[in-house]
Amino acid sequence: MRYLFVIVFYWLSSHLCVAQMCDEYEELTDTKPHDDEAVWNEIPSSPQISWGSVDIRYAKLNVPEIRKSSVWKTKAWKGERVNVQAVIWTKNLLSDVKITVSDLASGSSVIPSSAVRPSFVRYVMTDELNKDGKSACGHRENRAEWDSSMVADVLYKPELKEIKACTAQPIWLNIRIPHDVRAGVYKGVVTVSGKDFADMKLNLEITALNHILPPPEKWDFHLDLWQNPYSVARYYNVPLWSDAHFEAMRPVVKMLADAGQKVITATIMHRPWNGQTEDHFDSMVSKVKKINGTWEYDYTVFDKWVEFMMNMGIDKQINCYTLIPWALSFDYFDQATNRIRFIEVKPGDAAYEDYWGAFLKDFASHLRSKGWFERTAIAMDERGLEAMKEAIKVIRKADPAFKISLAGNYHEEIEDDLYDLCISFGHKFPKEVKTSREKAGKVSTVYTCCAEARPNTFTFSPPAEATWIGWHAAAGGYDGYLRWAYNSWTVDPLRDSRFRTWAAGDCYLVYPDYSSIRMERLIEGIQDYEKIRILRKKFADEKAIGKLNKLDAAVSMFSDENIWLRNATEDVNAARNILNGF
Repeated sequence: MRYLFVIVFYWLSSHLCVAQMCDEYEELTDTKPHDDEAVWNEIPSSPQISWGSVDIRYAKLNVPEIRKSSVWKTKAWKGERVNVQAVIWTKNLLSDVKITVSDLASGSSVIPSSAVRPSFVRYVMTDELNKDGKSACGHRENRAEWDSSMVADVLYKPELKEIKACTAQPIWLNIRIPHDVRAGVYKGVVTVSGKDFADMKLNLEITALNHILPPPEKWDFHLDLWQNPYSVARYYNVPLWSDAHFEAMRPVVKMLADAGQKVITATIMHRPWNGQTEDHFDSMVSKVKKINGTWEYDYTVFDKWVEFMMNMGIDKQINCYTLIPWALSFDYFDQATNRIRFIEVKPGDAAYEDYWGAFLKDFASHLRSKGWFERTAIAMDERGLEAMKEAIKVIRKADPAFKISLAGNYHEEIEDDLYDLCISFGHKFPKEVKTSREKAGKVSTVYTCCAEARPNTFTFSPPAEATWIGWHAAAGGYDGYLRWAYNSWTVDPLRDSRFRTWAAGDCYLVYPDYSSIRMERLIEGIQDYEKIRILRKKFADEKAIGKLNKLDAAVSMFSDENIWLRNATEDVNAARNILNGF
């Protein structure tokens, strides 16, 4: 009995340590072949450092193949966030390691050190695409069947208790150029210090161009990354919808708002996706069937969630999921029997219309009382045409002014009914339809999921593919991008991104409290989309046809076909050089 108690105690201690974000955690062991001690002994005894490339996930246990460089140079717009990566490698243990960054100065004008966010890059377990290399969908319950390895992705704190002997340790800097600095060349120094080794220094130079990128809340790019508040409650072991829960959500939502997110993900039924993630989504609205047969609805949780998100700066649109779930089973509390009940009906059934019609009428009234009706859409994803037709009938009968959203295939028959239409990668809006939707003020976006081998944001995906997505949105004339999972975390998300279904990293883009290489590179592409939009207007207004043609030629390389025919990393770097050359 005492032995069992000890086991339980240590399991709980470990679990709570993860849930409460211990100061430092132990990464999983990488069992892949790596450089042995003899290879590491060939490097100097003192730790080495160099600028690297943001396009490379440097292996932890290998001496990096890198041409040493102590100076890094780039160009950026005022208001832009830029990323840079450096690498430390050492054959001896380093203790109490810390990154500091000086102010970046150009004469009397300064980019303050507070505008630089330095991070040590931590490693997480990943896996691979399906064996055919064409997608990443399907069950993965036996992890031994999938090639797994450790990859750099978590953008951790700027301090580490130690860097182990015979390891490489990447450093990531995210630098925010203030809007009010003068154009010019800004120079600064990055210092890595610690116990028992001399300070290591790197120089950086940023040329601030005479262009201004607006703040994220003013970006046109329609970013729709689906949030999972239930995942946060489980990870931090806090009561759902408590003050502690909302406090725990602040860092992850702040990262999302800083990326220019436009949409609040709200759920209006129990398990809209049939519990496909580690933490299933529940209804944010309680539905009660009273003894007399009438309905009563409680919007307390829905209101708290929406108000929280709006206060965090995400306030353009509220997408409410869903009238057509993956499993056609709908919950309510039955006063007559004093228990939760479920009805199984499908679009087109009279009982389906009774259930949803009553709710939607009341919901419309509530939304109008809150001033939210115009920004709310009843949302569905990947549902068939006939089911969508029936659901649209119910929505229009309840309130003809309701906006409707769909992420899925393009259907000409219902396109006009959809305010927000997101089509899967590889499909296209007919040109005249996209133009018509734009004139009507409708939203037309693109999405990727497990079905796309490339481009994607798996933890093993080449980092530049995340940036490629923003350029693809510009090339396809889309208003933005959707991805189904911003933070549907796995059981141990900081250490293991693998999941029982789909490729590693498919469920989440950021970590508890920390951003990722994938997320920061995605934001790069969104910024590029905004810069393209601004320059196109500028060149058109100035009748600078040569510059406009040069820019459009660069953008045209990011068609869905080219992700297979060309090198995404090379294309992103070439196009960004052109963009920053104007």
